[in-house]
Amino acid sequence: MSKRLSKEELESDPLLENYKRAADYYVANKSQIITIALALTIVIGGFFGYKYYSSVQEDQAQELLAIAETAYAQGNYEEALYGNDFELTYGFDQIAEEFPWTNAGNLANYYAAVSNFELGDVDNALMYMEEFEVPEGILGVGPLTFHAKLYLAKENYTAAAEKFMQAAGWNENEVTTPSNLYEAAQAYYKAENYERARELVNRVINEYPESTKLAESQRLKGMLVAQ
Repeated sequence: MSKRLSKEELESDPLLENYKRAADYYVANKSQIITIALALTIVIGGFFGYKYYSSVQEDQAQELLAIAETAYAQGNYEEALYGNDFELTYGFDQIAEEFPWTNAGNLANYYAAVSNFELGDVDNALMYMEEFEVPEGILGVGPLTFHAKLYLAKENYTAAAEKFMQAAGWNENEVTTPSNLYEAAQAYYKAENYERARELVNRVINEYPESTKLAESQRLKGMLVAQ
């Protein structure tokens, strides 16, 4: 037969002691606890609500982006950029503006930059590139190189060189790194920063002797001798 616990033993039980303390605390702080609980409910509900909202926004933006990409692939850059009023389609410009926090909205900035460039509008192309969040790894190298070439088109050679340098270091490899180092050297040459240009062509020649940019780097190094 199990032994019944005395009142003293019950009162000294750790679990019951903790429960009693918790109950006493709740009674003394009831209003505060209820307020905190409600706040947590709102925060948690808001978090999951935001996650759901973000997911819906991303899906919608991706669908609109796919339609604009079709016009882009066909070389119809005006429609790709601004949409089709007759068919009520969105262009990259609207997608980037209305879905700025989505991956599709971010990619729309890049597409909009390229479309503007194809239409001869370098200034707007630069504006969209400055809004574009460059992805990590090798996928980010191309956009950075394109950004640098936009600066070249504006004859802003120092800015172009700095952007080529960023592209060179974004994902170091045997192909894109020496290519962007060489492009940076050329841009510095045009900016009359011959010392920096010489430093970079030497890097290509010494560190990437198998690069397709080796011969061009050697020619540029020869041109720099006269400077």
